[in-house]
Amino acid sequence: MPSVVGLLEQREVVARRHVDELREEADRIQAELVVAERDWKEWAIARSRVGEVLAPAEETEHGHDQADRTAPTADGQAEEASSTIEAAKAKSQVPVWREGLAWSALSVDYQRILTALADRARLGQGPLTCQEMAALFGMDVVPARVEALRSKAKRLVARGWLAEPAPGRFTLGQSVSGPADGS
Repeated sequence: MPSVVGLLEQREVVARRHVDELREEADRIQAELVVAERDWKEWAIARSRVGEVLAPAEETEHGHDQADRTAPTADGQAEEASSTIEAAKAKSQVPVWREGLAWSALSVDYQRILTALADRARLGQGPLTCQEMAALFGMDVVPARVEALRSKAKRLVARGWLAEPAPGRFTLGQSVSGPADGS
C-alpha cells in the first residue's frame, strides 16, 4: 500500500502540471489578444482616416478646430464629438491625444493611470513601471494584472497620452498635463 505522503506528492505533481498547462494557455491567449487588439486599433484608425478624407470640404477648410468639435459619420455628415467620446468610452478605445481633449474621453482605467502619473510628475518623481502601478492601485502584483496594465500603458503611449522614456517606464506625454485644464 502506498504511503499517504507519496499519494499527496502525486496529487501535487498533477495539480502543478495542470497549473503549468493553464499558464501556458493563458500566455498563448494573451499573445493572441495583443495581436487582435493591434489589428482592431489599426482598423479603427483606418476608418477614422477614411472618415477624415471623406469629410465634407467645408469641414476641412475650417481646419483642425472644426474637426475637433465634430466627427464624420459613414454618410459624410458631421456628428457631435461628445457622442464620439461616449462611443470611445463604451468600447474602451483610446483616442489619439490632441490639445484640448479632456481626460474624460478615456475610460476610468486609463484615467487612473494618467492620474497616477500626473501625481508623480507634480511631486517631481520619475516614471512608473507597471508593477509599481499595480501596487499603487492596490492590485495583486501578478503577471496577469501587470500585463493588463502594460497593455493599457502601451496603448496610451501609441496614442500620445504617455511617453516611455525607458523600456517599461511610463510618464505623461510631453504636452499632456493634469485633468484640471482639460488636456
